[in-house]
Amino acid sequence: MSFLFGGGARPQPTSAEKIAAAEAEIEMVSNMYNQLVDTCTRKCIPPQYREADLNKGESVCLDRCVAKFFEVNVKVSEKMQGEAAQKQGAAGAAGAGGMFGRACTVVDGGW
Repeated sequence: MSFLFGGGARPQPTSAEKIAAAEAEIEMVSNMYNQLVDTCTRKCIPPQYREADLNKGESVCLDRCVAKFFEVNVKVSEKMQGEAAQKQGAAGAAGAGGMFGRACTVVDGGW
């Protein structure tokens, strides 16, 4: 009966839920990659190609663009995870005072 006092484990996701989560993650990564390619290509590579290969300026621009893209992505992800953790912590603290929020202990023969 530990589930009544908040000590129970979360239910395990089903196989269909795992597949849906994996598909959502693949879609998210694909979208991020496509956005990266579009943004950095527009910024660094002119529409008229003069050479078959990238020149040094284009290559350096692409390297910097990709590095900045991932740096910003990491910062945004960390910020969102921090806010989600705060919300989860606040929700957990608010729910802890309820009837089943935490186990009662016997102190001096009373509750």
